[in-house]
Amino acid sequence: MKVAILAGGVGTRLAEETEIKPKPMVEIGGRPILWHILSHYAHYGHNEFVIALGYKGEVIKKYMVDYASLESHLKVNLGTGSVEKHGGQTPDWTVELIDTGQATLTGGRIKRLKPYVNNETFMLTWGDGVADVDIARLLAFHRSHGKLATVTAVRPTARFGHMEFEGEQVVAFSEKPQTAEGWINGAFFVLEPQVFDYIEGDQTQWEREPMEGLARDGQLMAYRHTGFWQCMDTLRDKKLLQDLWDQGDAPWATWEKK
Repeated sequence: MKVAILAGGVGTRLAEETEIKPKPMVEIGGRPILWHILSHYAHYGHNEFVIALGYKGEVIKKYMVDYASLESHLKVNLGTGSVEKHGGQTPDWTVELIDTGQATLTGGRIKRLKPYVNNETFMLTWGDGVADVDIARLLAFHRSHGKLATVTAVRPTARFGHMEFEGEQVVAFSEKPQTAEGWINGAFFVLEPQVFDYIEGDQTQWEREPMEGLARDGQLMAYRHTGFWQCMDTLRDKKLLQDLWDQGDAPWATWEKK
């Protein structure tokens, strides 16, 4: 089963980082967040990826092309220019890198990946968020309901302290808890190929007409994830993820917990 990843956005709220690289290449623990996402899926046995490129896609291409060499031992013959790789630790991943246009919206990027998912069930996520979603359970849930689409619903951590009242009295206060209500789109989708019929073209935003249409037709189901989930929209988000990594407490690093 292919795993599709959208990695073409500009990332304007991370401009300090994204002037020179696309957001999926912003590093956590010395590795691009994209690498963390690939590693999570690979931990569950899914190692065939299709990545939709856009803004500064050449940076992602160069990283993937150079990855095997940089992670291996090399024997270089300077006379002939030949390079032999040996040893090292390189994952058994297949990564297709597809240019999907600079100005293409999320739905359009997904539709442009249609030729690469083999007309089969595929998974989809964004290239800027990590979670400890159990991919095996997510897939089992999707297969159990028989609908076209499953979205992982999450309740993110609130930015500010949460208060509960009785009249004007505060009866409970919790500092930055997980929001008690308001499930949101956490990505980590499982989709059937018929979802492409809901996408008109490049200027279609996935979260608008396609998801609205799937919901209206009774074809969208939610897998409720109550564990860790964090997108990386701002420098504050990046610092949060980096701090968790530095403390050895990165819940999304499932491959580290074998």
